[in-house]
Amino acid sequence: MTPAELAVAVLGAARSALTERNVDPTILPATTSVERPRNPEHGDYASNIALQIAKKAGVSPRELAAAVAEHLQKTPSIAAVDVAGPGFLNIRLSAAAAGSLARIVVQAGSAYGRSDVLAKQKINLEFVSANPTGPIHLGHTRWAAVGDALGRILSAAGADITREHYTNDAGVQIDRFGESVEAAAKGQPTPPDGYPGEYIQEIAKKITEADPALLEKNEEEQRKEFRERGYRAMLDEMRASLERFGVHFDVWFSERSLHEGGAVEHALDTLRAQGHLYERDGATWLRTTDAGDDKDRVLIRSNGEKTYFASDAAYYINKRERGFDRCIYMLGADHHGYIGRLRAIAACAGDNPDETLEVLIGQLVSLLRGGEPLKLSKRAGTLITLDELIDAVGVDAARYSLARSSADSPLTLDLDVITRQKNDNPVFYVQYVAARTASVNRNAAEIGLVRGDDFDAALLVHEKELDLLKALGDFPAVVATAAELREPHRVARYLEDLAAAYHRFYDNCRVLPMGDEPVTELNRARLWLNDATRVVIANGLDLLGVSAPERM
Repeated sequence: MTPAELAVAVLGAARSALTERNVDPTILPATTSVERPRNPEHGDYASNIALQIAKKAGVSPRELAAAVAEHLQKTPSIAAVDVAGPGFLNIRLSAAAAGSLARIVVQAGSAYGRSDVLAKQKINLEFVSANPTGPIHLGHTRWAAVGDALGRILSAAGADITREHYTNDAGVQIDRFGESVEAAAKGQPTPPDGYPGEYIQEIAKKITEADPALLEKNEEEQRKEFRERGYRAMLDEMRASLERFGVHFDVWFSERSLHEGGAVEHALDTLRAQGHLYERDGATWLRTTDAGDDKDRVLIRSNGEKTYFASDAAYYINKRERGFDRCIYMLGADHHGYIGRLRAIAACAGDNPDETLEVLIGQLVSLLRGGEPLKLSKRAGTLITLDELIDAVGVDAARYSLARSSADSPLTLDLDVITRQKNDNPVFYVQYVAARTASVNRNAAEIGLVRGDDFDAALLVHEKELDLLKALGDFPAVVATAAELREPHRVARYLEDLAAAYHRFYDNCRVLPMGDEPVTELNRARLWLNDATRVVIANGLDLLGVSAPERM
């Protein structure tokens, strides 16, 4: 029996108790949940359903809890139900019901942990969104890991997710980038406010080798071609780096397309129709103070030039018109000011920003090696690139380490620690369980221990077996909570707790017989529990974009 199935049984018992007292059962919530008591001696699970509805039912909580307990005890999978405190239900499952979770997990396979808690929500998830003027660097990498993991977790919770990269390919930064590439191609110094770094030299060389005649064209054509070809080459490199990191975007959205396709003008018309535009000093303003912003924002300057804020407004409206119910922006640590502005855009567009918009702010990452800050990138000149991080520690160690901490807190990673194959390295600690469970399965096959189609779940009664079963049962709720709170680190921390529970089980409960001992049904039952653990470890790691190795 899973915790979700037990919660359904609790609701059913509460409905029967209310009906028996001629109380309208519609006072019950649509769903409920059960929790693991802090003290295992109180039972396997606890429910506060009686406390939730007693007032509406006109019954004391303890009296109602006793009535619910009476009906709940009729469920075959439940061994005992006790009423505690003001009206809590402490529930103990039968041994067979507790152990049967191993069967449920193994049979569900990759589907275990998935739910429909966010079903019918169409979400646009925008993250990384790096300027195409340099390689993906460490400042982007945390959101690459966390954003992709969040997308996977939201999908596991039933949401319809579109992962989107917003490419800032309009404005002076692209012109400066193009001028930098052109100067490198001609052997000239980097222009003032230009982009230094070996990567500029590499791009320039690639462009001139592909088209040597480019340097013979007139100055205006050269400038245009170096800008456009350099931009495309940089975008291809960014895409390749992210794909190497296991991050795939469904949409690469161009800021330039907003201007060229008329989306900015359309947004202005939409905001004007909502009554929030006005003219002052020759400029066009959006009255964002009506929506709580600290000041009104300029959309079109007095010289006719459209601002970045106009692009932001057009982009939000474009997302909503593409049918997204909710737009999640994952922005860097220096973007706190965008929260109020984006909310004001949503409100001025006629939306309730509490329902259609979320802005998540990620904090910076710093790297250590040997306890000392890592030196600057040789290639980018100023920042460590994503490819350099991958080369240093690998995809798994980087992704897990970046995703296991709350993204709204600064993070320092010691590269020596996250690549060390010891238990104080969290990614190794979890992946080792994936490898050990696979090893147990291989060793079982060598001695002829086959899991088979079923097992006697009532045999799994050891304290460490029950602890592991309860941990496995928590996984779906952890995934759902991580999705609802937008906190992928909850999955990582859960996996570390699960790994600890498995190690305790492994140390206290032999899965395989020793020496010439015969294979027993208990060995078979424990093999099911071993394999159920591998399923959950693999599913959890996959949500973080990390592999579950069979050997280490």
